[in-house]
Amino acid sequence: MNILQDLAATIEARKGAEPDSSWTAKLLSKGPEKCAEKFGEEAVEAIIEAVKGDKDKLTAEAADVLYHLLVMLAARDVALDDVLDELARRHGTSGIIEKASRSKT
Repeated sequence: MNILQDLAATIEARKGAEPDSSWTAKLLSKGPEKCAEKFGEEAVEAIIEAVKGDKDKLTAEAADVLYHLLVMLAARDVALDDVLDELARRHGTSGIIEKASRSKT
């Protein structure tokens, strides 16, 4: 198992745990909307560090983004494996072609 799968499994195990027992349980207890908000905050912080060009800070913020993405997915019962399967499905396809193939809803 890789680190993202390990982390996703840990997050999944924290579902329903006492909010005081871990940061993950606390986030999940606040609901999917709060998890999405936190993901957005972390994404903005990563963008700021990317613009500044600080590689070390961007690395740390990128780790936060990945963690909070996994929490947000867990809050909506979206499995990491489903996301990885979607990436695998798209692999080798031009991004331009893939975007054009999406339904226009």
